[in-house]
Amino acid sequence: MMLRHRLTVTASAAALAAAGLAAGTAQAAAPAHGTAQKARTLAASCSQAYLPLPDPSCTPGAYNPDVTQATIGQTICVSGWTATVRPPTSYTNALKVQQIAAYGYADTSTADYEEDHLVPLELGGAPRDPANLWPEPRYGSQPAQSKDSVETKLKNAVCGGRAGLDDARAAIAKDWTTALSVLGL
Repeated sequence: MMLRHRLTVTASAAALAAAGLAAGTAQAAAPAHGTAQKARTLAASCSQAYLPLPDPSCTPGAYNPDVTQATIGQTICVSGWTATVRPPTSYTNALKVQQIAAYGYADTSTADYEEDHLVPLELGGAPRDPANLWPEPRYGSQPAQSKDSVETKLKNAVCGGRAGLDDARAAIAKDWTTALSVLGL
């Protein structure tokens, strides 16, 4: 299972790099001849059809290797730990602009999106990996605030011993709208 996850993340990272969203960078590709065609191609690279979930080919999720079931007492279950790994807004805002274009959102106002970790930092999601970040709309039938509530409940269940870390991560990465019911929470 772990090998398949790594292959998925590697394939996704390669796809994002090809779209100008290389891991660890948030700079757009330099303008070149055919920029209009490139923008149309980029806009079509991620689908909105999965909303309120991200396109799994663009955002499959990724884990922080420092967070395991054995380390949760020193990482995610420590109050304030996520602040120690959260990437700066200078990184996430630049990535958000690129990903809004990749998703082809008509509304390009960055204030209308939360650059969200599919596997949340609260469950040991990879902080800076573009395969774990996406521009989640703050509006609609399942706004970003709803996912935040699910994340907190899952973290509390993991830290309280009512759910395993791997199970919680898998459930939220697959579909955050059903993660609690899948785990019986």
